[in-house]
Amino acid sequence: MDDMKVINFMRLRTLATVFSVIMMLGSVAALAIKGINWGLDFTGGTLIELVYDQPVRTAEIREQLGAAGHDNAVVQEFGSAQDILVRIPGDDPKMGAAVAALLDQNYDGTVSAVRVEFVGPQVGERLREQGGLGMLFAMLVITVYIAFRFQIKFSVGAILSLAHDVLFTLGFFVILGLQFDLTVVAALLAMIGYSLNDTIIVYDRIRENFRKLRKGDTEEIINVSLTQTLGRTLATSGTTLMVLIALFLFGGDMIHNFAVALIVGVGVGTYSSIYIASNILVYLKLSREDLIVPVKENEELDQLP
Repeated sequence: MDDMKVINFMRLRTLATVFSVIMMLGSVAALAIKGINWGLDFTGGTLIELVYDQPVRTAEIREQLGAAGHDNAVVQEFGSAQDILVRIPGDDPKMGAAVAALLDQNYDGTVSAVRVEFVGPQVGERLREQGGLGMLFAMLVITVYIAFRFQIKFSVGAILSLAHDVLFTLGFFVILGLQFDLTVVAALLAMIGYSLNDTIIVYDRIRENFRKLRKGDTEEIINVSLTQTLGRTLATSGTTLMVLIALFLFGGDMIHNFAVALIVGVGVGTYSSIYIASNILVYLKLSREDLIVPVKENEELDQLP
């Protein structure tokens, strides 16, 4: 322990707090002013899966649909350059057949519509509500779990850290105008699990060092704990990011936003484990007394002379 060079993470905690507050206020402002660009899963519309007899460029299909008045259509490759998925917002159940016929007329070869699905706006609204409730329920369960496993101050730090990560990612999507669909909801839930796992590992080492180290204040013990877990954090984040970057570059349009959300989430989750979850413990004045294991009544009687 004495030979280890301790990194003074908490030296930048005030600057990190100011930065995080500014980013959160910016995300809230973006959500209030611009709003989320909801995908077809939440707004309702028509999904058409097409199979071309030759590889086709999605840009050409977008131009054809735009010329027909469907400027908001989303065109994606679905496994190959011949399998195309078209998403068009709207409440007309007959739109799918009309769009498939339009694209077939503008193509020299053969186009087959293998799937046409209509998602009503009521279904989209229900999905939006259920997705939001799912994330809130996950955070509630996490709060209770952390409070029982560690201590209430740890629970406050963990939930604020997770809220920070989700809000930051939402703000990122809003500012860039990226579409928010069910794959992004899945990415946010995965991000919550990843960030929580990283936070629990840091918290476990902080609790252990509070009971083990006889010297040092709260900031010093947290610095030691973060230094000890830094190698594991960087290894996990690095390998995860390599996979996500590969998905972003080669995974296709279907999981593009999923990969983007997780890349942002892993980065901000690593940051928040240090400068949100751990920093909150300093603001809440965590002490050794908070982590004293309570002595049971039978043990007290055994210790009497």
